Amino acid sequence: MLISSSATIAASSIIESDVIIGPHVDIGPFCIISAGVKIGEGTTISSHVVINGNTTIGSDNQIGMGSSIGEISQDLKYAGEPAGLEIGNGNRIGHHATLHRGTAQGGGMTRIGDDNHFGRGVHIGHDCQVGNATFIGENSGLAGHVVLGNDTYIDTMCAVHQFCVIGTGARLLAGSCVVQDVPPYVLAGGNRASPQGINELASRFMQAEHTEREVVRYLYDLLYHKQAAVEKVRLEIGHLSVEYPLLCHFNEFFLRSARGIVR
Repeated sequence: MLISSSATIAASSIIESDVIIGPHVDIGPFCIISAGVKIGEGTTISSHVVINGNTTIGSDNQIGMGSSIGEISQDLKYAGEPAGLEIGNGNRIGHHATLHRGTAQGGGMTRIGDDNHFGRGVHIGHDCQVGNATFIGENSGLAGHVVLGNDTYIDTMCAVHQFCVIGTGARLLAGSCVVQDVPPYVLAGGNRASPQGINELASRFMQAEHTEREVVRYLYDLLYHKQAAVEKVRLEIGHLSVEYPLLCHFNEFFLRSARGIVR
């Protein structure tokens, strides 16, 4: 066990052996931190939080009351093999969130990037890969193996089916049920989710040049107004991405996409 002298730990919390706790970490009352956990500098953990397994938490995170971090997955194929959870820096995790470890079938690791904001009751299933600067609203959940791109926004009470890919800058409206992949910068909603336009509030989209934004609108028009085949759109993206760097997000998306896109 290695606990920094500047860390603050409530007397009622249980810290097992083989735990690393960095400087200025604050652990509230009635928490359980299991063997193998690493917590980075400046992270704050509220009361009644359980952190299990091979879990690494970076710096300056906030974890809300009653959360379960690094529990074993709900995948019935899981047989106790080594698996872990990695959380980056500057994340805000709300009350009663559940973030699960990976499985062998998904590479063994669930990964959360930096500067994400997860509301109360959010669930991140096994083997999910969450990027940076995402927002997930209260009581929304990602099933296993979901890929969530940077700067995505998921509103409250949303459900994302396993193996779905949500592209960079995409947005899901409240109460959406997503069973297919959502391309970058697409606004989707409903049960089952369907395209509702372009998420023009995505930070990368707003920062782009006018001509790049117009190219994204052109691609949306190809996919959803002209009903062009995905392969035709992919070829068009390949040609245009040489001149318009914003389209690299579309190339990455279609390389990952295997469930078909929302229509």
